[in-house]
Amino acid sequence: MTRGEALVSVDVGTSGARATAYDTAGAMLLEIRRPYPTFTPRDGWAEQDANRWRSSSLSALGALVRQLGSRHSIRAIGLTGQCPSVVPIDGRGAPLRPGLIYRDNRAVAEANTLCETFGVERLHTLTGHVPAAFHVAAKILWIRGHEPDVFSATRLFVQPTELLALTLTGDAVTDWSLAAASALLDLRARRWAPELVEAVGLDMTQLPVPSPSWSVVGELRPSLVQRLGLTETIPVVAGAGDSIACALGAGVTAPGPVSEMAGSSTCLNTVVSEPTKDLAITHYPSAVAPEGYVTEVGINTAGEAIDWLASLIYSGRSGHVRADDFALLDREAGEVAPGSDGLLFVPVLGDGERDDPALRGAAIGLSTRHDRKSLARAAFEGVAFAIRAHVELLGKASTPATEMRVSGRPASLRTWNHIKADVLGIPVARVPGDATTSGVAMLAGLGVGIYPDAESAVAAACRPDPAIQPDPANHDRYEAVYARYRSVVASAALHAGTSSTERPAGELP
Repeated sequence: MTRGEALVSVDVGTSGARATAYDTAGAMLLEIRRPYPTFTPRDGWAEQDANRWRSSSLSALGALVRQLGSRHSIRAIGLTGQCPSVVPIDGRGAPLRPGLIYRDNRAVAEANTLCETFGVERLHTLTGHVPAAFHVAAKILWIRGHEPDVFSATRLFVQPTELLALTLTGDAVTDWSLAAASALLDLRARRWAPELVEAVGLDMTQLPVPSPSWSVVGELRPSLVQRLGLTETIPVVAGAGDSIACALGAGVTAPGPVSEMAGSSTCLNTVVSEPTKDLAITHYPSAVAPEGYVTEVGINTAGEAIDWLASLIYSGRSGHVRADDFALLDREAGEVAPGSDGLLFVPVLGDGERDDPALRGAAIGLSTRHDRKSLARAAFEGVAFAIRAHVELLGKASTPATEMRVSGRPASLRTWNHIKADVLGIPVARVPGDATTSGVAMLAGLGVGIYPDAESAVAAACRPDPAIQPDPANHDRYEAVYARYRSVVASAALHAGTSSTERPAGELP
């Protein structure tokens, strides 16, 4: 029997790790998941056990290799994961504290200090980002100022994907997009910015070496080859941050379409030839070319807000949400008219938003006439309104959106996709499967020469569903509701949290 060729993606995600195998035509062969929890010990904090990033990823990869067996030959392994999240590790590769994930907002003062020291315009021009508590740079400064013993013992600061790359290959390596998420990378030069690395108290040896997303950065270590039951080693390709890989998997390789990575969080990405000047938009190097850029804006708790609602009112006594529960939620939301009978939902459930750490979530206009169907519809609409605000921002800075390409588990919720089309006023196309892991598989294939270029990879492996067209009447109905949403989000009432992160900025420690 002829053995098929497989390309493998390993994703160190927010809710867990997964290993996914694809054939070279983009068909998913197998996926193995290993969950892990997020801990929120204080308001504005969000941590994970970094040992679980590594052990869960290896467990998922090992199970995938065993189940593929001799039917497929693995040509390459590509990497991706949540970002920007970070953990300090010692010289043996052991984490020195829990990892701070992207939605952790404790480092507001440190981000403000970086902005005051260098100036936001200068930083945005240099890195494509304005430092926020969201970024690795601010998180490193927080550790430096609040946990000096940990900081002094640190050999490397690594993101989840970078920790996995070190585990698999023995080398401290990363890709351009993950490096950019730190807010320490010179965006145009594609290398660490010395003045910023020095400002956070590091030297270049304490950060992984950045490489193009499609580059082979190493091979599986001999001990892992033996542990996984392989007969030969496998090339490891750098891959990309999850949202950047998702844009490739969704076929967003030119201006016009917008990629929505719909997961626990939502990231919205477009392609531009040059970085925009809008300080609210972040930028990453292209994952498929030595020039060009990908923009990004995002929402911390989009799919997670729906998961939260489903676990509260759709899971029954078990408390565990099943696929059938989500299908029921989606169906019942479709039975409610646009506007949710006056109920408005603000889906900020992670103690702040990445671009507004003081913002909090809310349900406005509750009445006894509302039932769970109304809550479901309002939650869908709230996330859609947040998405529209970000898509409008991207369109004003570059090219107006022509279509939304949605990928991820929430993309299977058809009512929600219809709501997004109606709220945005543009077609919404679902990308079957998962564009993040398929995008990483494409990068793995580019790295070992299976695909000659990105266009060939997309043509072979990306097949979006027919687009859902917006209903003009519903779009008109949503205009007033959207205006109300924007007013509520801007109100002082939703910025009245007592987060410990709201401290005046100080000087660099």
